[in-house]
Amino acid sequence: MEKKSRRGLLTKGAVAAAAATGAALLGKSAEAQAQSKSQPRLEKRSPYPPPNPPPTGRVMYSRAVAYGNMLFLSGVGAHYFGTIEEHTKTVLDELSKNLTEAGSSLQKCLKVSVFLNDLGDYDAMNRVYRSYDWGGIPPVRTTVAPASGIPGNSLIEIDVIAYI
Repeated sequence: MEKKSRRGLLTKGAVAAAAATGAALLGKSAEAQAQSKSQPRLEKRSPYPPPNPPPTGRVMYSRAVAYGNMLFLSGVGAHYFGTIEEHTKTVLDELSKNLTEAGSSLQKCLKVSVFLNDLGDYDAMNRVYRSYDWGGIPPVRTTVAPASGIPGNSLIEIDVIAYI
């Protein structure tokens, strides 16, 4: 009877396990490749029709970007002298318009980020914010006051993540 060592047994077992794993990975990658051919590839895109005429020069940011059915809207501010209530209404009306143009709505917002020039405006901003229809389940929200304020002398800036 041939004497078998544990080392030989372990080595042969490891080789067999590696071979089985490799075969399984090859089979799954073929499945994954076949599935990816049948499903469209997700890519970053603009949810709006192309501008006519197209923009000239280098554009710094997009008003919105879609990825699959997710929609990411840039921050909107109100760049005029006015009260926090006026600025909040202007910003929310503009966001609502941008969402609608992209095929979404305030009711489809998942995340809202509010940037206030002064946290003392929090209650007044909330009175206006609360008057809008955010749907049965309101979006999650973060409200902060950046140390250096809001660009363009706006009292508020809001950006959103929604779905289409």
